Amino acid sequence: MSGIVGILHLDGAPVDERLLGGLTEFMAYRGPDARETWTRGNIGFGHAMFRTTDEAEHERQPCTLDGEVWITADARVDARADLLRELRGAGRRVAAAVTDPELILHAYHAWGDECVHHLLGDFAFAIWDGRERRLFCARDPFGVKLFYYSLVGGVCVLSNTLEVVRRHPAVSDRLNEHAIGDFLLVGYNAELDTTFFGDVQRIPPAHVLSVRVGTGRVTVRRYWSFPTPAPIRYRRDAEYVEHFRELLSAAVGDRMRTDQVGIYLSGGLDSTMLAATAKELLARRAGGELRAHTSVLTHLDDEELPFTRMVAERLSIPLECHPADRRAPLESWDGDARLLRPEPVDEPDLPVFVESTAAMASHARVALYGEDGDALFSAPSLRAALGTAELPAILWRAARYLVRARRVPRLGFGLRSFWRPRGASCRGSAPEPFPAWIRPEFADRLDLRNRHQELIRERPLSSHPTRPEVEARLTAPVWQSFMESLDPGVTRLPVIIRLPLLDTRLIAYVVSIPAIPWCQHKELARVAMQGILPEPVLRRPKSGLPVEFYAARLRHAETRGTLPREFAPPTLAYVRVTPVHWTGGGEVYDLWYQFRAGLLDRWLRRVANTRSPHSLRSRPNARELHSVQEAVR
Repeated sequence: MSGIVGILHLDGAPVDERLLGGLTEFMAYRGPDARETWTRGNIGFGHAMFRTTDEAEHERQPCTLDGEVWITADARVDARADLLRELRGAGRRVAAAVTDPELILHAYHAWGDECVHHLLGDFAFAIWDGRERRLFCARDPFGVKLFYYSLVGGVCVLSNTLEVVRRHPAVSDRLNEHAIGDFLLVGYNAELDTTFFGDVQRIPPAHVLSVRVGTGRVTVRRYWSFPTPAPIRYRRDAEYVEHFRELLSAAVGDRMRTDQVGIYLSGGLDSTMLAATAKELLARRAGGELRAHTSVLTHLDDEELPFTRMVAERLSIPLECHPADRRAPLESWDGDARLLRPEPVDEPDLPVFVESTAAMASHARVALYGEDGDALFSAPSLRAALGTAELPAILWRAARYLVRARRVPRLGFGLRSFWRPRGASCRGSAPEPFPAWIRPEFADRLDLRNRHQELIRERPLSSHPTRPEVEARLTAPVWQSFMESLDPGVTRLPVIIRLPLLDTRLIAYVVSIPAIPWCQHKELARVAMQGILPEPVLRRPKSGLPVEFYAARLRHAETRGTLPREFAPPTLAYVRVTPVHWTGGGEVYDLWYQFRAGLLDRWLRRVANTRSPHSLRSRPNARELHSVQEAVR
């Protein structure tokens, strides 16, 4: 959760220490334990500390090992014992109690830019190498940690908090209309290296950024690709299960490293499996507490709640329930600072997540989240299965699975059910039409109709030799939007949400074993949890939030008048004057689209009224208003 910020003047001008200090203090909400800055001439780092591990109790950042190479990091390093052995083998003298940022510095001293190949975990860090007068930054493979930067006017500003970068005087508030177009079409920015602001970019997941003073050379390159390990074949089924349990325990354990843990619990297999593993690890430590939170339906039959309670009782975990349908979508958004987001979000029910996360933060600094077992255990395509095994072997494994699980194995022929934007589950199987209420001039200027087809068409299989469908889903652009929604820099809540199933060790293993039978209906997880989780939970099929739930929620919201009746002037540059109000017929996605326009309108109003203090006006000027009025006519 810790906040990081850096300023580098490429022309050699000294860093304004007061400005750096102000940007660091701005992140106090995400680093309440300590805030410190460091400057040396034209470079400066700031850090807002949030401690979640025993090793971090005496951690200070920014920090250095030799006075020449400095780091500011929002990082959790996994498999510490393995990394310590590697470092000592490379000649580094490293104490066992070294902090995570110091481990990264040791790795940088040992291997330079290649240090990222030796790091496991979630991280966003910036290193200043005074010997080479170079800035080196990196983001973890799946982009769990956020990383923004801006290169304008000879200044490089970086942070894991978007609003910090925007507050630098050199950074303008110019909007990125391509991101706005993507949002109106699919609900998120589909480009991994941009934001909704033209002057602010992202370091994409699995990439590093290098900025060299003197030459002014800036490079961004990929350092990690989805793993393609050699196939793993055991003689006994028990060996597959035992190996999986070991890796799952390591993934959960590395993400806890604390005694007070929360978990988002449902009645599905992913979160309950994490809860059982976390509970076992805490029991080994002879201390600590795991508490669960779940969202419940009060106006419809909630099929999840009985299973959730069953697991909580079996594992002796306190469970707190939060009504998911107590209020209409978008209701009470205005005036609730917790719902402010640096970029627009396609989630009308955001208050439900905020309430449960705030409750989580009251007792824990770390929370576990069960995304994304569906992607990890995706049913293989027929093409991939035939490419990695002989047909007799596939038929033999399929027959064994049929006898044991009493289910027919699934073999897809592509990615027909590939992950679509959030809310797609309520839209049925019909192709999503182009939103008719997008302003034609805007659509034509950005060629949004072709962009729409590009974004909603079926994604082709990746080139991964064994599990292309897993790679395609776990590297999809929608992940970036999802990761941002969980980050403390966005939620403004003092709790770090961690995703054990996005562990590179675990993923590398699952894509290496036979998909039949182990990835059929999450068979590997079901067998691994035998005798631990209740049998009804292990036997139940995959279930999603019912279509009727979203339909009822959206229709109810319309009657409550939560959709805007008039859009603000900035919004009228992108959508038509009057929203097309739902009247009781048509597809549910028609109304979902309207909510998306309403969410953009709320965000643009906020941008117009709470712009960064150095440049933004409180309202559009006369010329802007006249242009909008002319466009409307």
